[in-house]
Amino acid sequence: MRLTFPHLLAAMAALLALAAPGVALAYTGPGLGLGAIGVALGLIGSLLLAILSVLWYPVKRLVRRVRGGRRPG
Repeated sequence: MRLTFPHLLAAMAALLALAAPGVALAYTGPGLGLGAIGVALGLIGSLLLAILSVLWYPVKRLVRRVRGGRRPG
């Protein structure tokens, strides 16, 4: 059986429909909502800082090489 794009698209749509949660009739409250927002922002911030820290070192070395070496002291 050859898997074509329409078949793949239909399979992905079916998996998405099965994986989607149903309606949850629950009260979260302001504390839980603000906590969830805080956790989400913390995760996003930590991922951005991790990416920035990995990219910063080569940029720092390039700037130091262009400026002409090490600083005195």
